[in-house]
Amino acid sequence: MEIHSLPLHRIHDLLESRKLGALEIVSAFLERISAIDPKLNSYLAAFSEKAVEQARLFDSGALDYAASPIAGTPIAIKDVICMKGALTTCASRILAGFVSPYDATVTAKLRKAGAIFIGKTNLDEFAMGSSTENSAFLKTRNPWDTERVPGGSSGGSAAAVAAGLCAGALGTDTGGSIRQPSSFCGVVGLKPTYGRVSRFGLVAFASSLDQIGPITRDVEDAAILLQAIAGYDPADSTSVDLPVPDYRAALDHSLQGLRLGIPRQYFIEGTDPEVDRAVREAIDTCRGLGAKIVDITLPHTEYGIAAYYIIAPAEASSNLARYDGVKYGHRAQNSPDLMEMYRKSRSEGFGSEVKRRIMLGTYVLSAGYFDAYYKKASQVRTLIKRDFLDAFEKCDAILAPVSPVPAFKIGEKSDPLQMYLSDVFTLPASLAGIPGISVPCGFTSQNLPIGLQILGPHFREEMVLRVAHQFEQATDFHLRTPRFMI
Repeated sequence: MEIHSLPLHRIHDLLESRKLGALEIVSAFLERISAIDPKLNSYLAAFSEKAVEQARLFDSGALDYAASPIAGTPIAIKDVICMKGALTTCASRILAGFVSPYDATVTAKLRKAGAIFIGKTNLDEFAMGSSTENSAFLKTRNPWDTERVPGGSSGGSAAAVAAGLCAGALGTDTGGSIRQPSSFCGVVGLKPTYGRVSRFGLVAFASSLDQIGPITRDVEDAAILLQAIAGYDPADSTSVDLPVPDYRAALDHSLQGLRLGIPRQYFIEGTDPEVDRAVREAIDTCRGLGAKIVDITLPHTEYGIAAYYIIAPAEASSNLARYDGVKYGHRAQNSPDLMEMYRKSRSEGFGSEVKRRIMLGTYVLSAGYFDAYYKKASQVRTLIKRDFLDAFEKCDAILAPVSPVPAFKIGEKSDPLQMYLSDVFTLPASLAGIPGISVPCGFTSQNLPIGLQILGPHFREEMVLRVAHQFEQATDFHLRTPRFMI
């Protein structure tokens, strides 16, 4: 079997047994990136020289990573996460050429564990989008059908994993940006509980929502990567000081006796029939594995999109105010005064979707409108969180679709509202701050992947991973590969 088709834990086994060296593995992935990625555009930058240098150090035994299950494996990083000495552009012209002077906490943890960074992946600009069409530099394509989007905003990371261009990747999830592209690309994507993984060094979009998480070929790999990046960080004021369980150890516990909730609000008119069928069959599979299926209700789900698209743009408006052309980033030339320089720098540097969200956020925070919009949206957010807390009194985890549709064609959703509606099943979990995972559960008649979403209580990632792994082991959807894997 080709190296690029193996999950991360299998690659590490080959390294540990000395059947392969890190240089051989990294070289194989770099050759594949060079051959295939021009057709996909999943990477903004590949670290050829640095990755080879890291691999040689690993093979020489100069560095001791004996206890790490990711040591020597090639990992890709979404280009909204800082990496010392590497470009960090957030796929935006306003940060073109910016080299981060420090590591994000997650990057530092992976570096310490011996991960070999193979490149920075493409995304929707500042993680604002659901298709990776909003990047200022490239449009990423789906490995299953290059005429379709890979999802977003972590579309580059999901496409790279699906096409065998890295052993695993990090993405970020603000409203579904790990889970939705993982569903579209037929890979596994986990959004941890808000506060489980440090946000230090993550370029902020919406600070009360953003979370970093793994995108991998299977659930075991997701558990391994989450183990490496999870934990309390005093550098992040939103990081929660709780023990981190052994996620890998939780995978083999059966579903016997678990209560899995099915929210009727997630099975609605307008969902693609093939998506609905695949998710219902996945529910039947879990029932066959010994789980008890219970009906639950999440009554405020319908207000999730409206609340999210007030809260997230409001926070984005505040966070992106720092990009003014003064200290770093793009600065407009030939400006007659300071205010004109601000205006021109931001107009030239930001793309249309980012401008749209800045203007929307500024409006809802403005005098006379704060109570009517932001305050009301925050109250709705509390109600959505209470819905989940009530539901988890009746069940251990929740099963639902990730997206109402499979991957759509590039350029198909030109109306921003139509694009926003595609996140209807992922936004509520983000607003509530609970963990969720997408795991492959089927394919459409056009051979497009479909994802099953599994949601769990706060800081119960091991429950989410357990359900996902048991389902995965009972099916073969995660073993299927797009034509780019051949």
